[in-house]
Amino acid sequence: MRLTQWTDYTLRVLMYCAACDGRAHPVTITEVAESYGISRSHLTKIVQQLSAGGLLETTRGRGGGMRLMRPATEINVGAVVRATETDFTLVECFDPASNQCRLSSHCQLQGVLGQAMGSFFRVLDRYTLADLLLPPQCAGADPQAAQLVQLVPGLPRIQAFAQDKPALPQFSLVEALPASDPDPLG
Repeated sequence: MRLTQWTDYTLRVLMYCAACDGRAHPVTITEVAESYGISRSHLTKIVQQLSAGGLLETTRGRGGGMRLMRPATEINVGAVVRATETDFTLVECFDPASNQCRLSSHCQLQGVLGQAMGSFFRVLDRYTLADLLLPPQCAGADPQAAQLVQLVPGLPRIQAFAQDKPALPQFSLVEALPASDPDPLG
């Protein structure tokens, strides 16, 4: 499954706002656009949707910008992805209205892919926006110990409070998609 660019940028905007939580002036769209090197007009549309969805508070004019409406610990990653993705039809048979596959009555692919998507969302549902801001070595540390975290280049430094969560796994496409058979078609 591949997330849309819309969802990717939505998560980035939310993470940026969470990283800036508590600072005197709000985050601006221009600031986020320059930090990530993405279109300001595209981000404006995303911010409007996040505001309408109750995740961001926006203020217009001089000194305006955006802030999270809820603490990052209360924003579930799985819920954000569900709200921003528009198509979970992984294969044709997921949509009974347009399914023309002749194998549907005998095939188990729909069930297998459905289980995989369910697993995908169960993992996302375990994490909040705050969890995404913690480096792996900080996750699961003493929740009373504040640590200064430098996120990726372009993001502000933040005070992060480690959550009572296991360390976030590091991702490797090679490990995530092991080849069970080096030549599955041969």
